[in-house]
Parts: sequence; C-alpha cells; structure tokens
Amino acid sequence: MDAVLFITVILLTVSQAVKSCLPSDHAALLAFKSALHEPYLGVFNSWTGTDCCHNWYGVSCDPQIGCVADITLRGESEDKIFQKAHRTGYMTGYISPAICKLTRLQSITITDWKGISGEIPNCISRLPFLRIIDLVGNKISGVIPANIGKLHRLTVFNVADNVISGRIPSSLTNLTSLMHLDLRNNRISGPLPPSFGQLRMLSRALLSRNQISGPIPSSISTIYRLADLDLSLNQLSGPIPVSLGKMSVLGTLNLDGNKLSGSIPASLLISGISNLNLSKNYLLGNLPDVFGPRSYFSVLDLSYNYLKGPIPKSISSASYIGHLDLSHNHLCGRIPAGSPFDHLEASSFVNNDCLCGKPLKAC
Repeated sequence: MDAVLFITVILLTVSQAVKSCLPSDHAALLAFKSALHEPYLGVFNSWTGTDCCHNWYGVSCDPQIGCVADITLRGESEDKIFQKAHRTGYMTGYISPAICKLTRLQSITITDWKGISGEIPNCISRLPFLRIIDLVGNKISGVIPANIGKLHRLTVFNVADNVISGRIPSSLTNLTSLMHLDLRNNRISGPLPPSFGQLRMLSRALLSRNQISGPIPSSISTIYRLADLDLSLNQLSGPIPVSLGKMSVLGTLNLDGNKLSGSIPASLLISGISNLNLSKNYLLGNLPDVFGPRSYFSVLDLSYNYLKGPIPKSISSASYIGHLDLSHNHLCGRIPAGSPFDHLEASSFVNNDCLCGKPLKAC
C-alpha cells in the first residue's frame, strides 16, 4: 500500500510539473516582453509569477509537456480589456530574438499594434514546430528571413500591412504545407520565384501593393488548391499565362495595376474564375469572342487597357455578369442588346474610340 501511495504521489508531482511553465520558456517570455511597450491596455499586467502557462494573457502551453505553444497578442480584439478601454491597441518596440528560445512554439500571432517595428528575427526559421506566423498591421521592416523555407510545418504566413522590403526568398517555395500567404501592402521587390508552383497546398496568395516585377510564373497554374490569387498593384510585366484559365479551383484573379502586355487569354473567359480584374495594364488586341455558359462573373473589369475591336456578341451567352467595366480602351461598334448590357450604366463603356448604343448615344 505504501508503494502504491508513493507511486501516486510521484505521478501527481510529475503531472503538476509537466503542466507548469518551463524556466527556460519563462525567461524567454520575459525577454520577449522587455522589448515591447504597451502603454494603454495593460496586456502584460498578468505576466507575473513563475508559471507562464496559467493566466498569462496571450500565452498558451502544450498541456502534456508544459512548453509554450502559442503567443496570441492582437491589437484589435473583442476581449474585455479592449472593451473596457474603449480603444484598439497600440504597442511599440520590436520582436525580440528571445522568442526563438521557445523551442516548441507552434504559432506567433502579433497583429494590429501599429507601432511594432524592427525586423522578423532570422532565428525564427529554427523553430521546427511553427505552423502560424501572423504579424499583420505593424511597422515591421527588413526582409523575409532567407531560410524561412525550413519551416516545413508552416501553414499561415501573414505579414501584410508592414514595411517589409527586399525580395521573396527562393526558399519560401519549400513551404509545401503553406495554405495562406499574405504579403500585401509592403515594399517587396524583385521577381516572383519561378518555382512558386511548389507551394502545392496554397489556397490564397495575396501579394498586392508591393513592387514585385518580372513575369507571372506559369508554375502557379500547377497549384491545384489555389482559389484566390491577388497580384494587383505591382510592376509585373509580360503576358498573362494561358494556363491560369485552366485552374480548376481559381475563383478570384486580380492582376490590375501592373504592366502586363499581350492579349487576354481566351481561357480566362471560360474558366471557373468569377472575379477577374485585369484593369490598368497594357493589354492589346480584340476581346476574345468565346463567352458561353461557363462564363460566370460577379466582376469582370478590363478597363484602362488598349483593347480594340467590337464587344463580342457571345458575351450575351454568359450565364451571369454582375459588374462589367470596359471603359478606357479602344473598342468600337454597337453595344450588344440584352443581358448583361440592359442593367449596365454608361460608365462601363465611356472613353472608347467609337462605341455606340444603349446606354451610350445611339448608333
């Protein structure tokens, strides 16, 4: 009986020890905190005592091994401390490399603090269990870590709305588990990696409002799961790959505000894409006369290009077109009657060479 009691005590002791915070993780979190300043909400007020796995705001641990698994600090939240303060968060400072000492970390979410600057620590690529990096809405600068491709479990990489510069590292295409990539509204330059298609699990690729140049890699079309591709407001050039129109899942394609040239691939107009924006480019030639029952567009924006010739009559056979914009081109001829033209306004057709008919002036 004494032996059974002894073993029970030992097991309880081990269980309690496992569930508490490791001293090394505790030290790493305090070093991480010391690099940040949050003056209004007191999100770090609970970071006291030795057990960082219990009641430390924004910190979660793996209950089995007692290691810090998640850091979740959002500057915009419905949490009570935000409601009480009647304001969103503001935090300055930087993300300390001490975060890399949290060796079992699975997710880093430090978003919408507006004033956090500095760079993404290079050592972050040495955290093998990392699944989520979400740093949207700060003032983080520098470059994407060159060895980020070592994070083979990463599913989300979101650094939108920062001031990150430099090129997209070629190693990023080694992230074969990545499902969500968001680099919007930064200062990223250089070309897209030719091997972009290696991101086999990617469903959303959002890279708008950067300075990305060069061609659109045709390898993108091999990403079977890709549903949303936004490369708008960059400096991309060359033709639009025909293969983009043959992707089975792609529903949104935004390429507006680039320097793309050549003709519009007919494949895009009879694909599964329902939101297609090719406006503000250097696209030439006639609008392909290929529309049919598979053509379903909530948005079709081809404005501000160099398209010529007539509006194809086959567009009336599209199953649906909600918003159509053909303005600011060199189109000529009679606007077809019937759907979808009967619900469009003149602004959809203005500033062409010689279009006529309703809703413009009569021919």
